[in-house]
Amino acid sequence: MPICPEPAVIFCHCAAVSDRAVATAVEAGARTVAQVCRATGAGRDCGSCVFSVKKLICEHVATEVPSMEVGVAAG
Repeated sequence: MPICPEPAVIFCHCAAVSDRAVATAVEAGARTVAQVCRATGAGRDCGSCVFSVKKLICEHVATEVPSMEVGVAAG
């Protein structure tokens, strides 16, 4: 039986932007809410999704910090 990926979560209901679209924008280099919103179309109407967008950005950036600290400590 094939393993089904978890269903996408809609972050922005106004523009139907999913968590996967936001994650893709962050992985492509977006580091601010404005950058993610420009890349995905999220946050342009009511703005209620910006807190979820910000949380995902923070979570992604937090996973990058340890690798940067190791590079500084080793250098």
